[in-house]
Amino acid sequence: MGRSQEAAAHRNYQGTLVVSVNGLSSASRLVHYSDGNQQAERIEWLDGESRLMIRVNEVQHTLWPRSRLAVVEARDARSAFPAVFAAGVRQVLESYEWRRIGRDRVAGLDAEVVLMRARDPLRYSQRLWSELNSGLLLRAEILAPGGQVLESVGFTEVALGVRPQIDALQAPLRQLDNYRVAKATALPVRLEAEGWQLGALPAGFRELHCVRRVLGPANEPNAPVVLQAIYGDGLTHVSVFIEPLQPERHQPRASAPVGATSTLTLRRDTYWITLVGDVPAETLQRFGEALVRRRP
Repeated sequence: MGRSQEAAAHRNYQGTLVVSVNGLSSASRLVHYSDGNQQAERIEWLDGESRLMIRVNEVQHTLWPRSRLAVVEARDARSAFPAVFAAGVRQVLESYEWRRIGRDRVAGLDAEVVLMRARDPLRYSQRLWSELNSGLLLRAEILAPGGQVLESVGFTEVALGVRPQIDALQAPLRQLDNYRVAKATALPVRLEAEGWQLGALPAGFRELHCVRRVLGPANEPNAPVVLQAIYGDGLTHVSVFIEPLQPERHQPRASAPVGATSTLTLRRDTYWITLVGDVPAETLQRFGEALVRRRP
């Protein structure tokens, strides 16, 4: 696990990723560089509306060429493929049993296959393929309790050990003259200081991040504000969004899981709460039940 996370952060690689959910697939082009001083990443989505994400260290830009919009924000606190492990080995093994399955080939490379078997029904098991020499994760599958694949992500082709070209990777950021640049405001906060408290967290989960997001210009007095708290067990995440209730926009509705992703919406007095995560619906229900408004 540690070797895979180290490879994802500090190796140089580029390739094509394919995500498959409910029989539908989407592809993106991923480039990752690390030169010892900086880490840089570029993701270009190859399906649907054109979109490009460029991250250098902790700052990321997302470009939408059709609408000529560039969004600048801090790096997402949630880990993403191929850097799926967001905690040390000890925390991960509290919630998952590590089991070696064997060897396979992915994108033309030899890989070791392991099963991260969930220790309880609050999370899904995952099957992971890592490149034998570097440890870089090549493929991941999220599994239903019966073993069916709920969703998968993996390289269809990948080159390891490429020469880092961080300056060239940033070239599109020097061509934003005709773009509207929006800076997303996210202020780190404490959930309790914002008037909320999560009682007993579902087993294995810990708070990773909590921010107050302003959805619009920071100097706009009526810009909507959303509180976001992210929790993880080292391998998967749950996000909790809290915002003032807008009855015309916030309507209760049933939401079926999409692949491994479950969604739950709740009304608490004058607030609207949205919970999202690659976990069973029961896990989100427990988060929702544990979230309470603190008395002033």
